[in-house]
Amino acid sequence: MIKALFVVSECAPLVKTGGLADVAGALPAALAKQGAAVRVLLPGYRTVMGQLGKTKTAARYKDLFGGPAKLLACTVAGLDLLVLDAPHLYDRDGSIYGDATGADWPDNAERFAALCMTAAKIASGGVNGWTPDIVHGHDWQAGLTPEYMRKLDAAAPFVFTIHNIAFHGIADAGKLDALSLDATRFTSENFEFWGKISALKAGLVGAAKINTVSQTYAEELLTPEFGIGMDGILRARQGDLSGIVNGIDLEVWNPATDPNITPYKTPGGKSANKKALRKTFGLGAADGPLCVLVSRLTEQKGIDLLLDALPALLDRGGQLALLGSGDPILEIALLEAADRHENLSVKIGYDEALSHQMMAGGDAIVVPSRFEPCGLTQLYGLRYGTLPLVALTGGLADTVINANPAALARGVATGIQFFPVTAQALANAFVRLADLFEDGKTWKAMQRNAMRQPVDWETAATTYAGLYRSVLEARP
Repeated sequence: MIKALFVVSECAPLVKTGGLADVAGALPAALAKQGAAVRVLLPGYRTVMGQLGKTKTAARYKDLFGGPAKLLACTVAGLDLLVLDAPHLYDRDGSIYGDATGADWPDNAERFAALCMTAAKIASGGVNGWTPDIVHGHDWQAGLTPEYMRKLDAAAPFVFTIHNIAFHGIADAGKLDALSLDATRFTSENFEFWGKISALKAGLVGAAKINTVSQTYAEELLTPEFGIGMDGILRARQGDLSGIVNGIDLEVWNPATDPNITPYKTPGGKSANKKALRKTFGLGAADGPLCVLVSRLTEQKGIDLLLDALPALLDRGGQLALLGSGDPILEIALLEAADRHENLSVKIGYDEALSHQMMAGGDAIVVPSRFEPCGLTQLYGLRYGTLPLVALTGGLADTVINANPAALARGVATGIQFFPVTAQALANAFVRLADLFEDGKTWKAMQRNAMRQPVDWETAATTYAGLYRSVLEARP
């Protein structure tokens, strides 16, 4: 049994801002079936501490980047957790990454350096007699881990997963001492990035293997457009880079047993949920497809493109029910558009139960992202027979079979892809969607295809376990 330590900044169901949390919460159980036992190291944010129940103190630290801390061991929702209880770093109002205004916490470098240092201590000396065979870090928040492992002579190899390369974990060079980093390694070959400390780069340099969450995104990261300053180092390490598509929790996302909806096993069972969803969003009957969108409202997610392309959907009798939050400018623009169009309804915020209802009641789910490392909402859509309309990028390209003439002729299409990622291309895709929806026989066939797609964690977990074994076998 391989003993693996996950180093993560968020983990469902305890704390979530995005797909990373879903991966951290679901992948350990899938890996257990592949011979890997995972313990998840997570910061003790206020919201996390309130959900832990019974804990055991596994370690104490007199001074961890500005204050005392404890490492708590517990089990929550089937997850073996190691929670870093450091009130001076994590017990505060606001979000896990920033204050109530949306600004990053000024001490984020120290907050996540503490997480990385703790991981390195566990890797070097163990905790309660348990020492990991491999350390698996996720995104920049875990990026300094190999630097501290090097410092503490930890023998375990480090594997690094990029969920979104847009965030680098940048800190001023003046923090080298405060972060307990080796100043001699502050070079372009290591973790120096344009005169600053980059936690992400430290992870990329220090990892035995690097992976990201889809094969297409792995290839995109090798280009300046998508690599965002890290493409050079990734090209240099191309032989160590791979893409592994995420899965979803089939127990949580199961239209046949979902407690949030009227359950169904075939596309025909969606009709009751569609009627309920229209009522929830205040939408009337319409001839065109009912589209849904659940997303952060940012330009990365293509929300500005959606605003420009919407008339193409609405003019064909289509509708859109949208749930999300993010950029205040985009929020206002969407609400104003909803005031003008009776077939557009917008709810600002996030509601887990409602997101399930939208998957069950929608005809199609729209994901117009400019870049998308993997994406999960299109996987939920497939599972619920809600056909994805997606940009041709990252994991969206890898998980949706475009309804082009060849795929339709072979009867394998599961959704619609559009390229280039522009408002005009999205508008064209809405027209194609409406045309397909009018062809009831083809539409139902695509829904059945979608619901048969393998979207669970089995394939990904098998690949991750193989990655672990290859790294361990390659050790000198």
